[in-house]
Amino acid sequence: MKEMRKIVLLLNPSRMYTRGLLSGIAKYAHLQALWTFYRPLEYREPTARHALLKVLKAMKPDGILMREPKEMDQIVQMGIPAVSFPYSVEVIEGVSNVVTNHLMIGDIAAQHFLERGFQHFAFCGFNDWWWSCRREQGFCEAVRQAGYEPNVYQLPRKSRRTWDSELPVIAAWLATLTKPVAVMACNDDRGELIVEACKSVNLHVPDQVAIVGVDNDSEICELCSPPLSSVSLSLEKAGYESARLLDRMIMDPTVNAKIVIEPSHVVTRQSTDTLSVGDQEVASAIRYIRQQARENINVNHVVDHVSISRRVLEKRFRGILGKSIHDEIRRVRVELIVRMLTETHMTIAEIAHTMNFETVSHLSRYFRIEKGVSPLQFRKQHMG
Repeated sequence: MKEMRKIVLLLNPSRMYTRGLLSGIAKYAHLQALWTFYRPLEYREPTARHALLKVLKAMKPDGILMREPKEMDQIVQMGIPAVSFPYSVEVIEGVSNVVTNHLMIGDIAAQHFLERGFQHFAFCGFNDWWWSCRREQGFCEAVRQAGYEPNVYQLPRKSRRTWDSELPVIAAWLATLTKPVAVMACNDDRGELIVEACKSVNLHVPDQVAIVGVDNDSEICELCSPPLSSVSLSLEKAGYESARLLDRMIMDPTVNAKIVIEPSHVVTRQSTDTLSVGDQEVASAIRYIRQQARENINVNHVVDHVSISRRVLEKRFRGILGKSIHDEIRRVRVELIVRMLTETHMTIAEIAHTMNFETVSHLSRYFRIEKGVSPLQFRKQHMG
């Protein structure tokens, strides 16, 4: 009979990021491994302090899953199999790392805004945090590739990075931007601050300033007024894979690998629920596509909804969105399927029925054209 393995968790569950990872870790432990978890007191009660190194030496755990404890260097030197989710640096030497595709996060946020017809863009992050700069890079590259120049917020040298001191600075920056403007925040906390800054200078969200954050921390996003749209990360999948990796490392100490957390989609809430399209016929066509996304609509249905010819609508559509009406129908329908795959436990057959596909295979072919993988493969990639 296999012995239970002792796994130390140095992950604080106070934020959505670590709660998502812990969900995947628990899933692996329940389904695959004979694990018993130990969480030091300071990771259960933030005000507590514990002699962590002393505990680890006495306990002799089989493995560690950790963020970046202050004792990181000493833990690495112990030689215990460990997987880290680094934050202040890209990777930590001596352990396996779970990293995030920050460039793709920025790209997904940019595409979210471009699909809504925006022509003015801005990024608000932390210029002294590498991960924020990487998200900024992905966002700005995608915006520039589409032919636009983004405006990037820079904290004035004499300003302090606290909520009260920075809010008026961000508000003043927002007031200078050409409206309507699409603003990407480096994370949800930053997005919440931008929402409040808009209120302080009477800027309306989302009609004047549309905002998207990152992490999809529901506690933050839903408490914003209006609720904040956010890039969702495949955290449960990453947690599951990190646990599986640690299991391999325990069995074979020579194993060292890197896992990448990928963004899956933007969870759309009121902060970006708008269209920045001046052409009323095109705007009407886009709204119709979104409203009827669950139906098996085609280009003729969209043309019948507006008062101009198909040729004229196609020309205007391409001029504003850079794509055909058919392409936009497919994109909107596939993004709705993505939400069902990642935010619900619906079966593929149930999704096919909801989206009015005749068969599951028809849905799979339709989805693969847009995403390059089948719906089931997509769900496994992002949900484990």
